[in-house]
Amino acid sequence: MRKKIEKSDAEWRSQLSPEQYRVTREKGTEPPFSGDHQVREAQGIYHCVCCHAPLFENEHKFDAGCGWPSFDRPLGKGSVEEHDDTSHGMQRTEVVCSHCDAHLGHVFPDGPPESTGLRYCINSVAIDFNRDE
Repeated sequence: MRKKIEKSDAEWRSQLSPEQYRVTREKGTEPPFSGDHQVREAQGIYHCVCCHAPLFENEHKFDAGCGWPSFDRPLGKGSVEEHDDTSHGMQRTEVVCSHCDAHLGHVFPDGPPESTGLRYCINSVAIDFNRDE
């Protein structure tokens, strides 16, 4: 297993925008429909904005109508980690980058039934799209 990327708060703040820092390092959520949630037809990979690790393939992105980018699966088994999240009086499953522990969003069991049945609901400010990768 690879060692996690660790940085001080000051290092993360200097690297990220205030909104990226709030979402990825403080477990925030961007407002729905505020970011880039459009399904692209181009081939590519979405990477973590904090450590640039590959997380999701564009071919597994779908329009869930929820206002956040949605994927039916991560790129691979080691791309993300899932943790129980009982904050805000809810029982959810948090999704974090397995390389740097950046908060990405949550996964729900209401995705496309013809594939995995999962919906990885990801904050757009937590990911960057790399076309043709």
